Amino acid sequence: MRTNHLRQNSCAVLAAFIWGTAFVAQSICARYVSPFTFTASRFVIATLVMGGIVAVIEVRQRKQDKERGPRDWKALLTAGTLCGTLLGASTILQQAGLGGTSAGKAGFITALYIVVVPILGLFLHKKVTPLVWMGMGSAVFGLYFLCITESFSVSLSDTFVILCAIFFAVHILVVDHYDGRVNSIELSLVQLAVATVWALLGMLLFETPDAGTIEGLRLCFWPILYMGIFPSGVAYTLQILAQRESNPTVTALLMSLESVFAAVAGALILKDQMSGREYLGCFLMMVAVVLAQLPPIPLKKKEEDLTVES
Repeated sequence: MRTNHLRQNSCAVLAAFIWGTAFVAQSICARYVSPFTFTASRFVIATLVMGGIVAVIEVRQRKQDKERGPRDWKALLTAGTLCGTLLGASTILQQAGLGGTSAGKAGFITALYIVVVPILGLFLHKKVTPLVWMGMGSAVFGLYFLCITESFSVSLSDTFVILCAIFFAVHILVVDHYDGRVNSIELSLVQLAVATVWALLGMLLFETPDAGTIEGLRLCFWPILYMGIFPSGVAYTLQILAQRESNPTVTALLMSLESVFAAVAGALILKDQMSGREYLGCFLMMVAVVLAQLPPIPLKKKEEDLTVES
């Protein structure tokens, strides 16, 4: 059990590292490629990569004559459609937001899902501790310093990234709901395929591919290839593996470390600079992340001690 727990935590942290450093590639591509086209490109690559992985696993299992239990195709398609739709929406919104904000700032705002997950969990009859409520308060102040300008307005780019965090929080809860009912690798493949379809539809409906688009794709070939293989194909699979038989809020905490990796990568590679006000917002967001995941105070033991004494 302890080995499985360590493996799950390692998957979550590795996914956070990949996503955090990916903000650099996303920021570069946002200058040359429109959101739907970029998202469709990365997910096409990711779907092909995951399709190859699933095919290899299937062939190896057949060679080893391993018996597989019956698949719940209905659950797999339902879970994949829901997860793919949420994943596609959150990714497109994040990419649209990165066109007008820094990689580090976008990474910290995206970490809002760490607070949204327990809030939405209330509707699923999951308890929220006082420390989580304190964390949500810290997150609200952190977002204020990060996003609210002196004129008390939130930029459109910040709004896109906030919406991205909400969609991704729902995505985490949906993955948790189908935990154990479907194969993790197969779920990753189906959700990537569904996200690809939505991104392609958006590209055809809202964007006009032209010579500039082709040139942008050429200039961003390597960043898009990286995004397709690692953040899309590998990291989203690591997320599903990390959530197997795990508390979704604990997994969310570990994955929210992407905000730290994003800030460091943005500063080192893109030379992004945030104001003191924004750094304060980042600090308060990290406080929220920690508070939201601290274990609750064990009151039951104290009550039992009082009963024995009386």
